[in-house]
Amino acid sequence: MSGDDAGPLSQRVDQWLWHARFFKTRTLAAKFVQDRNVRVTRDETAMRAEKPSFLILPADILVFTRNDHLRIIQIDALASRRGPAAEARTLYTDQSPPRPPKEERATGPFTREKGAGRPTKKDRRVLDTLKQTT
Repeated sequence: MSGDDAGPLSQRVDQWLWHARFFKTRTLAAKFVQDRNVRVTRDETAMRAEKPSFLILPADILVFTRNDHLRIIQIDALASRRGPAAEARTLYTDQSPPRPPKEERATGPFTREKGAGRPTKKDRRVLDTLKQTT
């Protein structure tokens, strides 16, 4: 092995997504890429990563939707292992738009305030009668 271990020059997209902790397993990352859910922009050229073996480089931009949230990720570095979350955050710059605020939940008979605790017996009876009438 050489003395200067600068790391790899390119890396598989499924492996990088797993190393950067966007997916819990590499199999999930590979399936996500194989379903053609990831776009890669390199040198002003956009292309779709069709296979998990698609090679990515530093400075590439990945665009994908995860849990109804658009993610725009610029790759800053490639990884040789899946390390802790703090280390994974150094691999990319997140350029995603901020998430929209949660919609105010409709206040109705079936909702309770957060931290209100368990419903009382009286509350349960009221809910049961409301459920029966609907």
